[in-house]
Amino acid sequence: MLPLLLACAQVGDSGLARPVPEVVPAAPALRRLTEAQYHSAIRDLLGPDLVLPSRLEPDVQVEGLLSVGASVAMVSPWGVERYEQAALDLVEQALESPDNRVVMLSCEPSELDDPCLERALDEFGLRAWRRRLTEAELDRILGLVEGITLDSGELDIGLLYGLGALLQSPHFLYRSEHGLDPAGAALTDYELATRLSFLLWNAIPDQELLLAAEAGELSTDEGLEVQALRMLEDERAGQGLRNLLTELYTLYELDDLDKDPLVFTHASAELGPAAREETLLVAEQLLLDEDGDYRRLISQNRSFVDPRLAALYGIPAPDPEGFGQVWLDPDQGRRGLLGQASVLAQFSHATSSSATLRGKFIRSVLLCHEIPAPPGDVDTTIPEADSTSPTLRDRIAVHMENPSCSGCHLLTDPMGLALENFDGVGRWRDSENGATIDASGELDGETWQTPWELPEVLAEHPDLGPCFSENVYRYAVGHSLQSGEEELGEWLAVEFEIADYSYRSLVLETVMSPGFRNVGAYE
Repeated sequence: MLPLLLACAQVGDSGLARPVPEVVPAAPALRRLTEAQYHSAIRDLLGPDLVLPSRLEPDVQVEGLLSVGASVAMVSPWGVERYEQAALDLVEQALESPDNRVVMLSCEPSELDDPCLERALDEFGLRAWRRRLTEAELDRILGLVEGITLDSGELDIGLLYGLGALLQSPHFLYRSEHGLDPAGAALTDYELATRLSFLLWNAIPDQELLLAAEAGELSTDEGLEVQALRMLEDERAGQGLRNLLTELYTLYELDDLDKDPLVFTHASAELGPAAREETLLVAEQLLLDEDGDYRRLISQNRSFVDPRLAALYGIPAPDPEGFGQVWLDPDQGRRGLLGQASVLAQFSHATSSSATLRGKFIRSVLLCHEIPAPPGDVDTTIPEADSTSPTLRDRIAVHMENPSCSGCHLLTDPMGLALENFDGVGRWRDSENGATIDASGELDGETWQTPWELPEVLAEHPDLGPCFSENVYRYAVGHSLQSGEEELGEWLAVEFEIADYSYRSLVLETVMSPGFRNVGAYE
């Protein structure tokens, strides 16, 4: 097929327009809702006060993102049963709550021949399936409600199974992104509304966005930009950013943080969730700002902590009950994302820190560098501490005497060793086994002496911005960068730099790009 071209251009520092490159879009896909998206959709459709299912078909991580894995995720027979039971349980809860019924039903039908019944099912279907039901689809749901109501004698039982059927359907559980033409073309307005809403809010489209889609406004540059800007100003933009970073930084792993309490006395079941909240609060406050510079997420010395994290960090708690803002002291060495327990505790072992895991996070997640897997027969065990090698730096030096180990460790460990002043849960220490910790290091030619200096080096790394812009694009479209999208990926990275690494600008450029708005031919 011929490449598609978005008829718009950007203006760079030179004042000259930078035309958007031509794109050969990726083939269309069905993207299953992730567990977080499923829960968000249910709350929007049925109301907030529900007991949500904890066991559904597991999410699939592909290339570091659940949203990319959603494009290949299937539903097993066990999963079909779980979705069916969840749909009926959730609708039953909503029907029993007057407040939730108002959220779920646009009007309250009193009997089968009440015109409100068809209207309520049609409106619920539009919200749940993110498109208007066809006449045949609506007739089937109405027939199901009518048949069960006549058999049971109760309209609510008919509604239970009718609404439950809508929530079991692949049209709810999957996001259709097939476009207008099997040969490759623009997404439909409803598909664009869904893609836009899950990117910016991690939620189903609201009424205004659905009305814009129904009116055909999203297929125009102006209409799409108006909705994107409106949604970025909405408080739900924080929800979307939170989910992006939760996936990218695997913050969901903090729910099951495994630490030996005999080794780390500050470890507890509450530490992981608190650490995740710190990272997300900082990101919301910084990146959703008009001039929010992504690099400052790495290097700034402002954070938000609760009493538990304050005790871990050895600073006064700004709020005796919840989270409050703090400014971190350079003398304490802690700053930015790499100084937060979400990273330090997650990328460590149960009984010790890990320079390799921490360094791999920096290389692979923050810089998008490829780390080769170790040979299958190599011994990855780090020697135990002794009088000649008391610190992890000493022990890794011994380990890297094996040529099979040194190649990978040289890519990861210099950055990880710069964080060795933080133990396996993120508590500061000056020494290990009586020996002073050396936190100096080098990253692609740039050096530092202290953990406070490392974030400055990382924030100026030429691959930091392009890595984040590529991750945002992959998250938005649900697939890795294809060969026909590489020029667009480079263009987005340059635009991100021109905009001083503004998250809002990056998201808007992504939304307006042809890769976001189009799909290719069926393979």
